[in-house]
Amino acid sequence: MKESSIATCYMSPSPSTEQFIPDHCFMYLISGSMLVYDGHKEYKIRAGDYGIGRRNHLAKYTKQPDEGAFKKIFILFEQDFLKAFNDTYGFIAEENKTTGAIIPLAKDKLVKNFMESITPYFNDNGIIDEQFLNVKQTELLLVLLKVNPQLANVFFDFTNPGKINLEEFMNRNYRFNVSIERFAYLTGRSLSAFKRDFEKIFHTTPKHWLVQKRLEEAYYLIDKKRKKPSEIYLDLGFENFSHFSFAFKKLFGHPPTQLIQKSDMNR
Repeated sequence: MKESSIATCYMSPSPSTEQFIPDHCFMYLISGSMLVYDGHKEYKIRAGDYGIGRRNHLAKYTKQPDEGAFKKIFILFEQDFLKAFNDTYGFIAEENKTTGAIIPLAKDKLVKNFMESITPYFNDNGIIDEQFLNVKQTELLLVLLKVNPQLANVFFDFTNPGKINLEEFMNRNYRFNVSIERFAYLTGRSLSAFKRDFEKIFHTTPKHWLVQKRLEEAYYLIDKKRKKPSEIYLDLGFENFSHFSFAFKKLFGHPPTQLIQKSDMNR
């Protein structure tokens, strides 16, 4: 394991541009608040809240303004660590019926005490030194399983996503900024099978469809919901405003800022 497997966010890091959870993770919010959306549900997370982000799920978060400094402790449980852990402790995973990317956990004294005890182990860079890393990950996992035994069905389910309804999945998740390869994986397909099935359903390529779908949603939000272009482009899966504005103009013949000006004149 490397030091980067666990990090603290006394100074909040920038969120990943890819809105995907590759490994199970534990997150404890020290201060501030955030909204997390997983394609099904929006979660409001406040200071003192904690929970599990589930492996192989889409999720994106938005820090809420004017609610204090944003600080969190984030602990990753990689697959190799979990397999080695279970070889030692022998937990049995039953059928995993948990849905959603986020598992909020009820507050418990054992977890609270652990979070208070772990703080001194972070170095000046906000990372736990390697010699303590495995010990603290193991301790936390034992605490979580003691308090929430049903989490064994989540942590020790090592299967990959199975084949699911591609059309339904894409129409629900097109706003997430992830690669075509990731969409293929999450629908239980190889990249070639995903592209083949996608074109049978949508009669275009995944890349073209994603851009068109996101831009059509942007047009609706700006024209009908009076949203500012600068407020929506990230939520729609674009990485930067210049790319969003260029693609919008290419499709509709004018930049998004002109659309909002036009809408203002028509009112």
